[in-house]
Amino acid sequence: MTFEPGELGRSGADLAETLRMLRKRAGITQTRLAQRCAMSQTKISNIEGGKLTPTLVDLELILRALDASPDLVSRVAALARKANSEWQDAWSQRRTGLEKKQNELAGFETSSTEFRYFLLSMVTGLLAAPDYVKASLSHIPGDHSKAVAKKLERQSVLYDASKRFIFILTEQAVRWPFLSPAAMAMQVDRLISISLLSNVRLGVIPLDGHMPTAPLNTFTVYDTRIATVETQTGVMVFRDRRDVSAYLSEFGTYEGYALFGEEGRERLSDWAGRFRS
Repeated sequence: MTFEPGELGRSGADLAETLRMLRKRAGITQTRLAQRCAMSQTKISNIEGGKLTPTLVDLELILRALDASPDLVSRVAALARKANSEWQDAWSQRRTGLEKKQNELAGFETSSTEFRYFLLSMVTGLLAAPDYVKASLSHIPGDHSKAVAKKLERQSVLYDASKRFIFILTEQAVRWPFLSPAAMAMQVDRLISISLLSNVRLGVIPLDGHMPTAPLNTFTVYDTRIATVETQTGVMVFRDRRDVSAYLSEFGTYEGYALFGEEGRERLSDWAGRFRS
């Protein structure tokens, strides 16, 4: 399935209109449809009004209640997948203020309990020392003091014992010389320190040995409901369970190649030592 960024913005409204049209064509009321689907009439109304994006389970119940043909089910499911995907381009984020993006991430962190981060080329904000956070935004014109402050504030979520974090970093992500050698050594020390938290599992994938698969993007999975995938020009947000499951599976593959615990900390200590030397 091809995702066109422009289509992603319209697909939610298109899905709502399609479901509303199908119900009216079937000649039944929202109340009657809600009864057939074991949903509330309010939920049906919100789905048809575009206020609520239905899950694939919701769609299956609605389309079955409307006696939709297999071909129609397939086409509506494809539309739903687009409705559950979102493109956030980097330029729009900069126009609206980078701190707004930080507030959105904080919202994900508040509503989720299990986090999986695959870090391909850089250290993520939750793990970053202040100098690293500032350097990560330095290429963008303007004053980013609010965004930096919000990034650092978000790090407090790591100390919430009710949440669980798994971070997998490639050797490239850890060792990319983003700062001076001394500052990079301190950044790696921070990774070692965070790896000791009881609710954090931090692993590294060294660039030696054999790994017969290659990652293309940095990505994060929140619980089993949302996956965000970073590119050079923006972020894709996936809520469709098939997309989220695909990234969970990919994460599991890399988890099998990562070094955790004392083995991972030994490798991190070695890399920090190389920066100091």
